Amino acid sequence: MNPAVMMPRMAQKGAGMSNPDSFIDEVTEEMRRDKLFGYLRRYGWIAVLIVLGIVGGTAWNEYRQAQDRAAAQAAGDALLAALAENDETARANALAGVSAQGNAAVITTLLTAATQQEAGESVAAAATLDSLLAAPEIAPLYRDLAAIKSAMLPVGDHAARMAALAPLAQPGQPFRLLALEQMAYLTLENGDQPGAVALLRQIAEDAAVTRGLSDRVQTLLIALGEDATAAVLPQ
Repeated sequence: MNPAVMMPRMAQKGAGMSNPDSFIDEVTEEMRRDKLFGYLRRYGWIAVLIVLGIVGGTAWNEYRQAQDRAAAQAAGDALLAALAENDETARANALAGVSAQGNAAVITTLLTAATQQEAGESVAAAATLDSLLAAPEIAPLYRDLAAIKSAMLPVGDHAARMAALAPLAQPGQPFRLLALEQMAYLTLENGDQPGAVALLRQIAEDAAVTRGLSDRVQTLLIALGEDATAAVLPQ
């Protein structure tokens, strides 16, 4: 063989043997590539499903959000239309027909009861409020407000109404002063003026009393012939 031909071949062979790491890296890379393609052929459909699930979930969330916005807008429009009714009975009926969800439904129910009370339908108003009190998913704040509103209605006996207000008048309760006010009215209706005055004094001396409530307490104390100067007015 021609020495001129053999020299490049030997040089190439020597170069290949002098750099075995490069050869091993190439083989390893090929094996990794083959493995990757094998995994894709075997499990690629799972990746496709995951991608489709993500895309589909995003689209579904967008659809649900659009539906929720449309429902909320429809409920708001129906609520405004109901409140625009001049007649109390017609307004109460329109409010009762409003379809709302969550807190909006609770507020609509409270408005319905208030309108029924304005129309002189105390029994219907009490039944409307009872539907809130019987719903376990109602937030405690709304439940307490419904209980106070129910106790304000001239429905049921004195003892039951006082019993419903008593836990709401405990220290730390959000509607404590309003509950005490209603208890004072009920106590006065029952003929116990000293007891009513004592409750009114509790309200007047509370640091959290509002200007409006303080004015009502003072007015009632004066009407009862009591000294209203002890009332603590909010600054």
